[in-house]
Amino acid sequence: MTTTRTKPWHGVMVATALPLGEDLSVDLDGYAEHCRWLVDNGCDGVVPNGSLGEYQTLTPEERAQVVETAVEAIGGDRVMPGIAAYGALEARRWAEQAGEAGCRAVMLLPPNAYRADERIVVEHYREVAKAGVPIVAYNNPIDTKVDLTPGLLARLHTEGLIVAVKEFSGDVRRAYEIAEAAPGLDLLIGADDVMLELALAGAVGWVAGYPNALPRSSVELYKAAVAGDLATALPLYRALHPLLRWDSKTVFVQAIKLSMDLAGRKGGLSRPPRLPLVPEEEAAVRAATEKVLAEGLS
Repeated sequence: MTTTRTKPWHGVMVATALPLGEDLSVDLDGYAEHCRWLVDNGCDGVVPNGSLGEYQTLTPEERAQVVETAVEAIGGDRVMPGIAAYGALEARRWAEQAGEAGCRAVMLLPPNAYRADERIVVEHYREVAKAGVPIVAYNNPIDTKVDLTPGLLARLHTEGLIVAVKEFSGDVRRAYEIAEAAPGLDLLIGADDVMLELALAGAVGWVAGYPNALPRSSVELYKAAVAGDLATALPLYRALHPLLRWDSKTVFVQAIKLSMDLAGRKGGLSRPPRLPLVPEEEAAVRAATEKVLAEGLS
């Protein structure tokens, strides 16, 4: 499939869910097939080893295999691994592994072992940048308790440490502040349920969760949104939003995997400490997914 992307972090980059066997082993063949299916259905690439990919529960060998499997399946220019780790030295090693596998960009959280200050955050990105692979910063102050503010992002970008930011704060006003503070820093949509707002504010990519279940509709929504085609985007956004908002909930992995199952994909089990959805959550996800499927969205 051809692509019009000018940079490997642009477009719809799917934060991939990871298929597991009944014994909770990683299904690498199933993962390769899933990556190919996403690209065949219009997505630009994948982001393995993010939270949706349950990277925290993987062994080092499994993390490396997941990246290598994705690259073999769809090519390194379409694979942007998450390289989060407790320490900068470990994150740098994951960046090096990604580069050696053929990836042309990586995605990096700030230090998440404790609440780091600005000095530590900058040094963290400096260390990982030594790997020589372009870094997309990931701002998720909800989970990490470290906020990559527009001013801090500008400092990282000015020093040449990052090329883009996946913005997951949920505050759509950040898009304009980032553009003012750091002209030239690419903005990527980081939360599915503010997708339209950030696209209209100038985002050039979407690190997305729900395309795992509904790639075609998600790509249609993204393309319409970045083109400013509200006549197409707004009705589609409204139809999908009851599902998209699950991407910002604690149980997003289980919710998206359930939607995948209902859409005919292999979502399946998650590793501990995640447990299955409680009945009320399962019913809500099931009803919302069955509704959009009945409306012909895919």
